[in-house]
Amino acid sequence: MASVAGSYARAFADIVMDDRLDADKCVAELRAVAVLTDESIELSRVWENPAVPEEQKRNLLDAIAKRDGISKTVRNLIAVLIDHRRLHFLDRVIEQLEKELDARRGFAEAQITSARTLNDTEKRQLEAQVGKLTGKKIRASYGQDTSLLGGAVVRIGSTIYDGSVKGQLEKIKEAISN
Repeated sequence: MASVAGSYARAFADIVMDDRLDADKCVAELRAVAVLTDESIELSRVWENPAVPEEQKRNLLDAIAKRDGISKTVRNLIAVLIDHRRLHFLDRVIEQLEKELDARRGFAEAQITSARTLNDTEKRQLEAQVGKLTGKKIRASYGQDTSLLGGAVVRIGSTIYDGSVKGQLEKIKEAISN
């Protein structure tokens, strides 16, 4: 049902971008509602129960939105999900929304694995190089794999940039064996 979550995420991203809303704040508010529904089985049951009148569900949502400072735009998305009995997709909607907003704002998520722990300067330099290569702003998460011997491997989506010593040795091995 990624298409359902994707549809809601794209539509909400349109609103966020068109109205120039604070995307990070909207995502944080959605996450807060997701945590609330995950932690309160009773709340989830009320919102998902077709026997509970829609007005009662919206009144409950409005009270929570007022108490927690949830914006009208986020409140409206939650209301739509409740009305269409799709609140169980909220976590996937948030995940798809983050990807959609990142793409529209020119961000790319990179998983960088290096042979050793990198210091902050090295991380910034590597992110800048990857940014030049991709033409995007990079948000990186880092890991370590000593089998790389040196260098780093960068994964952005399904694309892998292998600048590791191990990767270079494998390329040489292939070239020699051909």
